[in-house]
Amino acid sequence: MLDELGVKSCHVIAHSFGARIAIRLAIVDDRVKRLVITGGAGLKPRRTIKYYSKVYLYKLLKFLKLKRLTKNFGSRDYKSLSPIMKESFVKIVNEHLDKEVRLIQNETLVIHGEKDTETPLYMAKKFKKLIKNSRLKVLKGCSHFAFVDDSFDFNLLVDSFLSGE
Repeated sequence: MLDELGVKSCHVIAHSFGARIAIRLAIVDDRVKRLVITGGAGLKPRRTIKYYSKVYLYKLLKFLKLKRLTKNFGSRDYKSLSPIMKESFVKIVNEHLDKEVRLIQNETLVIHGEKDTETPLYMAKKFKKLIKNSRLKVLKGCSHFAFVDDSFDFNLLVDSFLSGE
């Protein structure tokens, strides 16, 4: 796509799922100069016993052909998808890029909402730890959509970072 647009150099700002794409792009394309990740997805999440219990209960109900009892399982995003899109969604969210993230050489700013429940703050800290040349800024009181919740501070951070300050 960058070739088609004639892009010689760019910065990339990625939110949530977009971080997965930005990570891969930054690793293989030296036209990407600086990277901003906000509410970034793609790292292996921490899993609890509660999570695994739900997964195995879901699989058991499915195996027993009690499909009507599985309707309340899954995230809001998952529930809204068609059956074929659900298959793609499951593959995507179960792909973890922890090893790839370590390969990023770009200067990276990770901006994260303090109250993000979609991609919790520990994930932002993990991005910061895995990306050698990165910094983390946490926006107090903000959710997964920190760029909406506090657009003023978000834009100041991004503008300062991209201008090299």
